[in-house]
Amino acid sequence: MAALQGRLLAGENVVATLEVDLDAHGHFAQGLIALTNAHLLAYEPASGTWSDYVLSPGQSLKLSDHGGLAFLELSDAERRLARWRFTLAGNPAAVKLVDAFERELQRLAGQSVREDEDEGEDFDFGESSAPPSTWVLLRLWRFARPYQGQLLLGFALMLGATGATLVSPYLTMPLMDRVLIPFQNGQSIDPGLVSMLLAGLLGAALVSWGLGWAKTYLLSLVSERIAADLRTATFEHLLGLSLEYFGNKRTGDLMSRIGSETDRISVFLSLHALDFITDVLMLGMTSVILFSIHPGLALATLVPLPFIAWLIHLVRDRLRTGFEKIDRVWGEITNVLADTIPGIRVVKAFAQESREAKRFKEANANNLHVNDRLNKTWSLFTPTVSLLTEMGLLVVWGIGIWLIAHKSITVGVLTAFLAYIGRFYARLDSMSRIVSVTQKAAAGAKRIFDILDHVSNVPDPVNPQPFDNVTGAISMQGVNFRYGSRSVIRSLNLDIRPGEMVGLVGHSGSGKSTLVNLICRFYDVTEGAIRVDGVDLRRVKVSDYRRHIGLVLQEPFLFFGTIAENIAYGKPGATRAEIVAAARAAHAHEFILRLPHGYDSLVGERGQGLSGGERQRISIARALLIDPAILILDEATSAVDTETEKEIQRALDNLVKGRTTIAIAHRLSTLRKADRLVVMDRGEIVELGPHDELIEKQGHYWRLWEAQARRVDAEAADDGGLMVVTPNPNAHATVADV
Repeated sequence: MAALQGRLLAGENVVATLEVDLDAHGHFAQGLIALTNAHLLAYEPASGTWSDYVLSPGQSLKLSDHGGLAFLELSDAERRLARWRFTLAGNPAAVKLVDAFERELQRLAGQSVREDEDEGEDFDFGESSAPPSTWVLLRLWRFARPYQGQLLLGFALMLGATGATLVSPYLTMPLMDRVLIPFQNGQSIDPGLVSMLLAGLLGAALVSWGLGWAKTYLLSLVSERIAADLRTATFEHLLGLSLEYFGNKRTGDLMSRIGSETDRISVFLSLHALDFITDVLMLGMTSVILFSIHPGLALATLVPLPFIAWLIHLVRDRLRTGFEKIDRVWGEITNVLADTIPGIRVVKAFAQESREAKRFKEANANNLHVNDRLNKTWSLFTPTVSLLTEMGLLVVWGIGIWLIAHKSITVGVLTAFLAYIGRFYARLDSMSRIVSVTQKAAAGAKRIFDILDHVSNVPDPVNPQPFDNVTGAISMQGVNFRYGSRSVIRSLNLDIRPGEMVGLVGHSGSGKSTLVNLICRFYDVTEGAIRVDGVDLRRVKVSDYRRHIGLVLQEPFLFFGTIAENIAYGKPGATRAEIVAAARAAHAHEFILRLPHGYDSLVGERGQGLSGGERQRISIARALLIDPAILILDEATSAVDTETEKEIQRALDNLVKGRTTIAIAHRLSTLRKADRLVVMDRGEIVELGPHDELIEKQGHYWRLWEAQARRVDAEAADDGGLMVVTPNPNAHATVADV
C-alpha cells in the first residue's frame, strides 16, 4: 500500500481497491488494482511492475466469470487494454470497484453521480452492478416482434380513441358562444344546432368507448403473450446454464425473477405502457389544439413543464436503484420460504421454528426499511407535481380572465381551453406517476436479462459433431480442473474400455465426484480433454451426449407425480410395457404393485411417500429405461440398510450388463465386481488395477480396505451386546449387557 501511495499525484485519492490473487497464467500471486479519481493503477505480481491507465470517457470495466474464476477486463472503444483474473473471494470487492469506476466516468463526463447509501450491497456474482436503465425495456422488443401486426393495430385504435376524446372540449366552444351566452342575453335557442352539437358529443363518447375497449383488450392479450414468451425463454435459458451458475444462486431469488418479475413486466406492458403512450398522444394532440386556439394562452399552459421535468430527472435515479434493491430484498424473503418449506421436517426435528421465524422477520423488516426509504422520496414527488399543475391552472385562469376583459377571446374559448388544460394536466400528472412503475419494470427487466445474458460455462459447439451409436469408450488425457482457486483434478490420464466397470475409490475430497461431473459434462475441464469414442465432449451437443448417460445418485430425486411418470422421466414416450419391464429389472415391480394405485400411485413431494430403498430402485428403473451406453453410479447404496442394499445390488447387476460403468461406492466391498479400481488422492490417480492386485500391492487401496475392515469389525463387536431393560422399584430402569 505504501508503494501505491507513492504513485499518487497531488490531489489524487484512492476510490476503491481490489486484491487479485492470481497472475496472468493462473498461478497464485498477490497483485493489486487501485482506482483513483484520475487513474486505474495495477500491480503485476509476475513482473513486479505497475501499470497506469488514465480514465477517459468510452472506457469500460467488465466483470465476468468462467470455470470457477473471475475476470476483470478494461477496454476502450477500440480494444481491450488489460485483463486480470482472481478467485471468487475477491468478487465483492470487484463489484464495488466496477461500481466506483462507472461513477468516476460519470464525473469525468460531467453527469450527476448517484452516491449509494447502502455500502456492502450483496450483488449476484457475474451480473451487472450498474443501476437499471429505463432503456433496458427496449430490449423487450425481441419478444414483441412476433406480435408487431397486433401492436400496430392497437396503436391505430389508440390514436382513434385519443382523438375521439378531444372532440368533446372542442364542441363546448360553439355550445357556449352560439347557444348558452346568446340565450342568456335574450336570444332564442336553435334546436337544430343544439341537437347537432349534443349528437356530436354523444357520438364522440361512443366512438371513444368502442375504440378504447378494443385497443385495451387487444394490447392486453399481446402483453400477456409477450410476458409468457419472456417467462418461457428465461426458464429455457436457465435450464441450459451450467451447474456452476446454480451454485452461486439462491432458489428463491430465481423463482422470484421468473415469477414476480415477469408478472410485473406484464402489468407494465398491458396497463402502464399503454397509459404512457396514450398520455403522450393526448399531450401532443392537446398541445396542437391549444396552440391553434390561442398561442399565448397555450404558452402559459406549459409553464410547469420545465419544473416537472427537473423533478422527474431528480428522482429517477433514486427510484431505479430503490426498486432494484426492493427486488433483491424481496428475493431474500422468497429465499427464506424456499429454504424453510421444503426443509420443514428438519426445522421441526431440531425445534428451529423460532429461528426460521426470526430469519423471515429480519428479511421482512429489511424489505420494509427499503420500501420506507423509497416511499419517502415518492410521497414528496407526487404532491409536488400536483401542486405545480394547480399553479399552472391558476396562471391560465388569470391570463384568460385578462384576455376576456380586453375582448381578445370569448368565454367559450376560455371554457374549451380550461377543459383541454384539465386533460392536459391530468395526463401530465399521470405521466409523472408512470415514472415509478417504469422504474419498477426496468428493475425487473434488468434482473430477467441478467439471466438471459449469462453464457453457460458448458456451451454447445457452433458446429456440433453427430454423436450416435455410442460404444462407451472413455479417454481422459491431461485433465485438470479447478473449483475457484482450488485445484481438484491434476494431470489425470485414464482410458476406460467399452463395457468395462470401473470403481472410483479414495478419501472424501479426493476428486471422485468431480471426475464424474466432468465425465457427465456438468463442468468443462480447465485443461486437457475427455473423449468418448474418440470424440472430444466439447465438440458434441450437450443434449446429444447426455442421452447416452444413465445416472443413479446417492440421494435419488423424484418429481411430484406418479411412479410411472418418474420411471419414464428420461423417455416420456415410453409405453406402459417398457416401464414395467424397467421396473422388473430394477426389482421394483413387486413393491409398486403393493401400493394403492400401483404404477399410478403418487410419490409425493421429492418422493417422500417412498422409503429410501424404494426411491433408489425407481431411479435405477429410470436409468434402465433409457438404455444408456454409459452408466454413472454415485454412492448408489450408501444410504440404505444391508437387506435393502442386497435388493439394490441385484437391480444394479441387471443395470451394468453391457454398459460402460463408473461407480463410486462408500463400501469398498460393493466394488469387488469392478474390472478395475481407480484409487484417487488429492485429484490424482495413485493406483489402478483389479481388487486382488491392489490388495497384493499393499498400497493406498490396501490401507483403505484395511481401515474399513477394522471399522466394520469394531461395529460388529459393538453390536454383539443386547441392551435389556428390567423393572426396578428403586429406579426407572436397570441396564444389563447380555
